Amino acid sequence: MSAKDHLGQQTSATVVAQSNREEAIVRAGSEPVHGTERPEDWGWHGETGKKGRIGVFFAALVLFSFQFSNHEGDVENIWLNVIVVILLGILVWDWRRRKNAWRAK
Repeated sequence: MSAKDHLGQQTSATVVAQSNREEAIVRAGSEPVHGTERPEDWGWHGETGKKGRIGVFFAALVLFSFQFSNHEGDVENIWLNVIVVILLGILVWDWRRRKNAWRAK
C-alpha cells in the first residue's frame, strides 16, 4: 500500500491497554481515561433528584402558560404544547422507572 491509501486515517494514535477494560485508541497529545476517574468524583451522580423533577414540572407549567400571551398564530401553541407533552412524558417515564426500579424484569 502507498501513502495515498491511508489518506484520512489518523496515524498518530496509539493503542492503550486499560485494566478491566477494552483496549482504547488514544489520540496523540491526550491521555486515556483512568480507572480511578469516576463521575461521582466531580459531582455527577446520575440524577438531578427531587429538585430537578420539580424544576421540569414548573418549566412545563411556564411553557404551557406562554400560549395565553399576545401572539396571534397557532403554530407557536402547537410547538409549546408538543414541548410540554414531551417534558411531562419524561416526568411520567421517570416516575415509572423509579417506582419499578427495585423489581426484577
